[in-house]
This record gives sequence, C-alpha cells and structure tokens, in this order.
Amino acid sequence: MLKVLAKGRTQSSVLKHSFPPARLSRSATMAPRNARSSSSLPAGYREDNSKGPMLRFEESLPSLPVPTLEETAARYLKSVHPLLSPTEFQSTTEAVKDFVKPGGIGSKLQERLLARKEDPKHKNWIYEWWNEAAYMAYRDPVVPYVSYFYSHRDDRRRRDPAKRAAALSTAALEFKKMVDQGTLEPEYMKKLPISMESYQWMFNCSRVPAKPADFPVKYPAQENQHILVIRKNQFFKVMHEVDGKQLNTSELEHQFKRIYERAERVPPVGALTSENRDVWTDAREVLLKAHPLNAKALEAIESASFVVCLDDASPVTLEERARAYWHGDGANRWYDKPLQFIINENGTSGFMGEHSMMDGTPTHRLNDYVNDVILHNKLDFSDPSVRSNLPEPTPIKFHITKKVQSEIDRATKDFAEVIGAHELCVQAYQGYGKGLIKKFKCSPDAYVQMIIQLAYYKMYGKNRPTYESATTRRFQQGRTETCRSVSDESVAFCNAICDASIDSQTTADLFHKAVKAHVAYISAASDGKGVDRHLFGLKKLLGPNDEVPSLYKDPAYAYSCKWFISTSQLSSEYFNGYGWSQVVDDGWGIAYMINENSIQFNVVSKGLGSARMSFYLNEAAGDIRDLLLPTLESAKAKL
Repeated sequence: MLKVLAKGRTQSSVLKHSFPPARLSRSATMAPRNARSSSSLPAGYREDNSKGPMLRFEESLPSLPVPTLEETAARYLKSVHPLLSPTEFQSTTEAVKDFVKPGGIGSKLQERLLARKEDPKHKNWIYEWWNEAAYMAYRDPVVPYVSYFYSHRDDRRRRDPAKRAAALSTAALEFKKMVDQGTLEPEYMKKLPISMESYQWMFNCSRVPAKPADFPVKYPAQENQHILVIRKNQFFKVMHEVDGKQLNTSELEHQFKRIYERAERVPPVGALTSENRDVWTDAREVLLKAHPLNAKALEAIESASFVVCLDDASPVTLEERARAYWHGDGANRWYDKPLQFIINENGTSGFMGEHSMMDGTPTHRLNDYVNDVILHNKLDFSDPSVRSNLPEPTPIKFHITKKVQSEIDRATKDFAEVIGAHELCVQAYQGYGKGLIKKFKCSPDAYVQMIIQLAYYKMYGKNRPTYESATTRRFQQGRTETCRSVSDESVAFCNAICDASIDSQTTADLFHKAVKAHVAYISAASDGKGVDRHLFGLKKLLGPNDEVPSLYKDPAYAYSCKWFISTSQLSSEYFNGYGWSQVVDDGWGIAYMINENSIQFNVVSKGLGSARMSFYLNEAAGDIRDLLLPTLESAKAKL
C-alpha cells in the first residue's frame, strides 16, 4: 500500500509509500526460515541470544553506508540523462560538477554526513530524518495516500463472516505471540539476515496526530490483551486472553457473533482518522475536551493488539474488493492503526496497513502466515469449547457533542471528495507469469518494470520519472531506497518496440539490456548506494548560512524525483489483490504481483484514465511475450 515522495503538492521530493513493499518483493524472504547458524554467515555477523531469536543478529548488522560523492554524481547523471534534452543535461552536468568539486559545498556536506554516520547516537544515519519527512510530518490523509491493502484469497470453508474473522484472529494472535516473545525467525536476503526491528511497531501500536509531525505510540502487550472490533462504526473491546489463556477459535467466533447481534449504528468517530493530519490533530483536541471519558476510549483503541473491521459490504469483483480494503466507506475504520483485518458480509477478507513505522515486508509476512496456516490447517481451529466466564465484548463509547459531530461531518464530506477523485482498475493478466519469464532468463521484477515502461510509453509517447522501492533492511534500522526505473536502455527499448522499422532481434537485445540496467540499479539501491537518500541526507545538513547548491536548484533535480509512476511489487499465492495510490496528482500508482502463471496490476490515478492504462499494461505484456517467444524457440532449436 503503498509512496515515496511526499505528494507533489507539498514536498516534491520526499517519499511516502516505501514498500519495498519493495516495495516488497525484491527484498527479503517472506516466509519463516529454519534457524540459521551464525557459522554460515560472513565475518561480522554474530548472534546475541539475549535478545531472543528474532533480534539475535540485529546489533551485528552493518550500518547504512554513505556512498562517495563521485558514486552518487555518476549514478545521478546516468539516471537523469534519458529524461532531459541535451541542453538541459549539459546544465545539470555543470551543476553536479560544481557540487562535487574538491573543497566545495558538496564535500563539506559529505563530511557532515559521514560524521553523523559514525555518531553512536544514530544506528542508521537517515532513520529519524526519513520517518519524519516521509511519514510523520506528511500532512495529507493517510488514506488513500499512505495506507495500502492486501486482498485475501477466499476461504471456502468459512463463508460466514464470524467464522472467517475468528480464524484470521486466531492465526494473527499466533504470529503476535512469536513477535512478542521474540521467537520469530529473522528474514534473510541473499542468505544474510535483515533487520527485524520494525516488527516492534506491528502490535499494540498506533500513529497519533500532532503538529508539526505525528508520533507513534507503543503499549505493553501484557497489559493490553484485547482486539479492537468495529461494526456499524461502533467500537468494541474484545479480550483475546482471559485467565492467562488465549481464546480459542470457537470462543472468538462467539465474541464476533455477539457483536453482530449487538452492534447499533453510531456516529463514525473513526472517520476523523481519514482527515488531513493537521485537521485531525485539531479534531482530536475537540474530542478530548468534549468529555473526560473520551481519553480512555482513545487509549482503548490505540492500545489494541490489532483491529478487526466487520463491514456491511459484500464485494465481489477485484475492483470492489480493492476499494473495500484500500479505503472502505471511510467510517468503519481507525486508519491510524498499523494492522486492520477487514471481513465482509459474504466472508471475503483483506488487510489494510498504515505505513509510517513499518514497510510492507513485515505485514506481507504476517498475512502470508495467517492465510497459510488457515488454508492448510496448520493450527488447531477445531476446539468447540467455549468458556462460560468469558467477558462480553465491551462497547467503547465516545461522548459526541455538537462540535465533535461537526468535525465528523466534515471528515465524512472530505473523505468522499478525496476518494471520489480516484480511479482504480485491476488488470488481472492471465497470459503468463514468472514461470515463463524465468525461461526468458530475465529477472521477473525487472521484466514487469519494462511492461510498465512500455505501457506508459504507449499511452503518452514518452517515458517519465518512475519510482520502485528497494529494501535496505540488510542494514540496521533499514527501510527503503529509490530505484529509478527509467534508463537510457529502457527508453531505447520502448522506442524500438514501437518502431516497425527495427527488427525483432535488435529489439529483443535492447530489452535484455534494459532488464540488465534495471537489475544493476536496484541491486545498488539495496546495497545503500542509490541516489535519492544520499542527496536527501546531504540537503538535510545544509546550515542556515549555507547557500543552497545549484544541484538542488536545478529544475532537473525536482523533475527527476517527481514520480509520475510509483511502483512496487508484492507477490503471494494467498492474495488476489494488493495496492495503494499515486504519489503526485498527475501520476500513477501501479502495484503489481507476479505469480507463477499470472501478473496482476492495481492501477490508480486521479482521473487520468486508469482503465486505459490497464489496457496498455495488458497489451505491453503481450507485446513483450510475443517479442521473446521466438528467441526461446530459437534457443531450443540449437540444443
């Protein structure tokens, strides 16, 4: 769900969705692995078992590197070359040369950044800066601009929503137990352990609105053993552990059924969390001043282990499901919570994540785990016993004054206006998937990036700055780095395949070069050697008396990080959808899943013609397949 540069209309170069979701996929192993012995790891990695299995490698992970000025300058110039005219590129080259010259402002900023990196107060030199700039200080509503969603495959044995909610909650609580106890096995990337620190922001947490920046809160798990359930806009506190024993699936089902019976539609206080963050900050003060008990209600919500939303809707199509989980009706939610499982009247389900303290890989793993253990009966969901002493679900009541109701009314109106401006279309391409792509000897992720580039070229006749998130979790407190998807090679390929005068073999060769260039950039980005975070860090260290370098005043800098296309991959055989929004008003959000025999795109824009882009994605996928199939057949013939 997910973005990167803060929304073009406010801060043109700060990221929001950083999936990756690389945002997700290029990243890490999502499924739990067997414990890995430290003896099989390179020098420098060591186990600290005092922290438990989940965090045992955390302190020995390397720190995020600072690339040399020369590395970043060369990579930056290469990335902007396909986006600029010769005259513009010459001007940008001069600005970069001036920035990196010995003794210049760039060198001074680099020295400051290297000093910050070595400061023991910072495990990761960008971590605090990035969390604030990209998320906590970001003022647009978290829905739809920051939150993201997963749509689950159907569970045919649990069409009843109470049964579905109970199974999901049972599995999520089992995962929570591993996180809370620190027994969850770390994830690995290229056989190396990666940072698990963000898992601490998964359960019993919330984002809290504040000016000028929001802040996260974390509550003790042992003191807050309840789930927040929302039905007809009404909040209920459901204990998931009673007398030291976790509720079994039958007991949870009983609790959900009681809520279905008891819930009465009430004013949607949750709608306030859909507002602009400054507006919500002020509204929260109005809510707190309305009655002393409202503070206790907020604490019960913010401290809950996770949220279960029992919706009235019965979505069927992929687009209907996507909208249900991406934003819903704007009322039956609490958008500031990082984990919300959504169950519909027809038993379909999905997940919504709030992005500020945690990227998509941890929630991807959570949702994969939950669906895996349910669909393959890896947990005991069959215990029919229901204890007679279970407390009833407790309504969490707010005192609604006229002022509070006025804030709710405004939030409801603003939500409808914001969501109404967005077009969403799902392209469920069934022609092939990673099985065939691997036969073409291509990285599936890079291959699909070229599909997206070609689709955009078909629609607009040009290529524009494109973002893909690369994970940097192999470093302490690692989050993401930008992969700049447009290259000289990708532009040459798009030009060639749309030019009938260029033969197929030449075009195929250009395609493979484009894929290779993409793999090279995303690999460098994952190694902490991308362009965007380094330039962001250097700029943060400008002093009040420092002149802003010409590099940052150069129009090419702002243009090259205005993400006309924001992309991210997450792939799971347990999902039938995943996505988030665009990051600039004249751009696209294109989330994609690459499964064995299919590719799915979730296409979002603000009135730019999402159905048309979906068509071009379908056409581009077919064009590239048709281009490469003859080369595959030719290779077979030579064997």
